[in-house]
Order: sequence, then C-alpha cells, then structure tokens
Amino acid sequence: MLYSKKEDHVLINEYLSGNEKAFEALLMRHKDRVHRFISIKLKDADLTEDIFQETFIKIINTLKKGNYNEEGKFLPWALRIAHNLIIDHFRKANRVRFVSETTYKDSDFNIFDVLSDQSLNVEQIIIKDELETQMVDLVNFLPKSQRDVLEMRIFQELSFQDIAEQEGISINTALGRMRYALMNMRKLIDKNQLMVEV
Repeated sequence: MLYSKKEDHVLINEYLSGNEKAFEALLMRHKDRVHRFISIKLKDADLTEDIFQETFIKIINTLKKGNYNEEGKFLPWALRIAHNLIIDHFRKANRVRFVSETTYKDSDFNIFDVLSDQSLNVEQIIIKDELETQMVDLVNFLPKSQRDVLEMRIFQELSFQDIAEQEGISINTALGRMRYALMNMRKLIDKNQLMVEV
C-alpha cells in the first residue's frame, strides 16, 4: 500500500516500529500546512524555519517517548506544538526587550528592530495565542461530524466542495455542519468564558 494512502495513525505506528520512511511520508503530507501556520504568525522567514524545525524535532521526541494520543488528529496536534513554541519565542523576546530598554538604554540594539512591527504588543500576542489554543481544545468537544468539517475548513483550508467530496456528502450538508459547529463553538466559548468572537 502506498504511503500516501495510509492514515496518519498508521504511519505513526510504522515509524515507531522503525520505519523512517513512514515519518518522511507524514512530514511530506503536513509540512506545508505547519510551515504556513508558523509563517503567518511570525512573518519572518528565518525565524519561521527555526520554529518549523524545532516543531518537528519536538514531534519526533514526543512520538518516541510514546506520548502521542492516537485518538487525537495529528495535524491539530502538530499545530498546537508549533503554536506553543511561538508563544515561548514571544515570551523570551519580551524578556530580551525588557533588558534592552532598561539596562542598555544607550545601546544601538533594540528588540523592536527584531520583532515584526504588527502593533499588538507581546503580551497581547501571548494572550491572543493562548485563547486560540483554548479554542483548538474546545473543538474536541464538538460532535465528530462537525469537528471534521471545521478541522478540514480551518486547519487544512479545504473548500466546501472538497470537504463535501471527501466526506461523501452534499455541499449544503457540509455548510450546515460548519454552521452548527460554529454555533456550538459559540456556546462552548460562553460556557468557558473565553473573551473572543467566533
């Protein structure tokens, strides 16, 4: 059976049994989506490459330690790891910024030359990213049919036509599931008192 036809959890099991090609297939399947996710958040090519590599090193280490839960979907899990590494980066950058502005006021170095100029401050970015992480966690509470459509639309960026074909349903059904998924997400957000809009 071709690697491209195998589901993620099958590839993971094969990799853990010693088949390096299985992980290579998993990496090839998801690398563009993970890379794009990091790039959109950082808007810095070199930093994106660093976080991307660090993400897959962490994925490999977590898999080898047996800490991956097969019930979870691989891509959202990988994105969550990338997301947490991005938050760690901003926290470290925040500490460097503090030092550069107090201890080295006369120095030419300023962290604002390094950070992209998006003018959310670092703390706001961390709060926003932590809220996004909580929202990813809330997705797991949706009914499977709604969760699948939401994940395909948001994480895989599939069109509703592609979702309908992949799920073997009509476009109207795919749209309906997405609508109910968003309604249920709003309820979950209210219940968990998250201050965000969906």
